[in-house]
Amino acid sequence: MVEPDNMVLELLRPIRGAVDDVRDDIREMKQRIGNLESQYANMSNRLDRMDVRIERIERRLDLADA
Repeated sequence: MVEPDNMVLELLRPIRGAVDDVRDDIREMKQRIGNLESQYANMSNRLDRMDVRIERIERRLDLADA
């Protein structure tokens, strides 16, 4: 017969493994989201600079109001 303490431990082992897997998945998702945030910020900065450049070009070509 299986002792109650051992039975509980046997039931908890797969749960611990599943929790470890979820923890690893969340860590990976956090890293990927951080990368996406960084790329978004970089793209936003580039678009801001592009807007300024387009305005300057329009002024030089007299296409926009001064």
